[in-house]
Amino acid sequence: MLRFLTAGESHGPELAAVVDGVPAGFEIDLAAINQDLARRQKGYGRGGRMLIENDEVRPVSGIRFGKSIGSPITFIIENRDFKNWTKRMSVNPADFEQSRVVTRPRPGHADLAGVLKYNLDDIRDVLERASARETTARVAIGGLAKQLLKPFGISVLGYVVSIGANEAKTPADTSLEELARITEASRVRVADADAERKIITEIDACKETGDTLGGIVEVVAAGLPVGLGSHVQWDRKLDARLAHALMSLQATKGVEFGIGFTAGRVRGSALHDEIGYDSKERRFTRHSNNSGGTEGGMTTGEPLRLRVAFKPLSTLMQPLRSVDAKTKQEAVGTIERSDVCAIPAAAVIAEAVVAFVLADAFLEKFGGDSLTEIERNWRGYLEQVRGY
Repeated sequence: MLRFLTAGESHGPELAAVVDGVPAGFEIDLAAINQDLARRQKGYGRGGRMLIENDEVRPVSGIRFGKSIGSPITFIIENRDFKNWTKRMSVNPADFEQSRVVTRPRPGHADLAGVLKYNLDDIRDVLERASARETTARVAIGGLAKQLLKPFGISVLGYVVSIGANEAKTPADTSLEELARITEASRVRVADADAERKIITEIDACKETGDTLGGIVEVVAAGLPVGLGSHVQWDRKLDARLAHALMSLQATKGVEFGIGFTAGRVRGSALHDEIGYDSKERRFTRHSNNSGGTEGGMTTGEPLRLRVAFKPLSTLMQPLRSVDAKTKQEAVGTIERSDVCAIPAAAVIAEAVVAFVLADAFLEKFGGDSLTEIERNWRGYLEQVRGY
């Protein structure tokens, strides 16, 4: 089983990621992982924190001479902003007077539920870990996962399809490589120049009024073999595992596969992906991909396509009504440094999460202790499917 843990607070000294179950023999490109971290920091509407940080992984275990060795891989990512928070985030009880206790919970954040659940006096004890800064570690993990998929021709891409009420058109029949080139060149990670202009205008308007914007991102994975996941138990269904992982991201409010909720409003004859056969390639095909590349909890061999809806950020510069948790008097939510819109970053984060779940499912199906063993299992299975 491929599994991970992350640790660290938003303004603590470091973030940590430990990934267990990585087989030996995979080339680990740290520059590629750092490039994904840089992608996460970009996007119109990001706040001042991104001007401070320069996220890079420092590997401390599991990699030797550029290759995985089969033991847990650990990455450390420095929080450069910690130098401004050394007293407020200190582990030393003597520094408590410098803590600046937070008592006004923000609507939409983990603040109030967290302090009630853990019986804490300072909301900062909750908000630091609940912060989306944690996704920095997840992007590093996803960057590693993409390198486990790369030798098998599997690629994953996340991009934006809407921000606020502004929908972006995605060119049909565009290769994933070309789509990556187009969306990475966009300041809001869309493939539609007209939509980009409207989105930037709305982000500017929200900044002026102290408001925030959410949006929807799409993730596509190409090159997947048929049969990842399983129909036999609820927790082995691939789409369930993907939805679980994506819903764990901060601010996620919905996940859909293929045409998603539209499937509940059309007839079966208009929905289900009819089956064909390519005798030259010796493989079954589909005439459409309304299912988003999964059926019965398993991949169909078509591209995986899903969408994730993220709510607007809960830190508003014109804060909403709240109650002081200590005095119980009416107040407004506390203001933390934040973004106006983080949806371009959310596309990179969702991409990373999908890559990890796919890598886990891939190793489950073709598992071995080394790349050589996995390649042998993978080739044998593809020949079995072609010979069916």
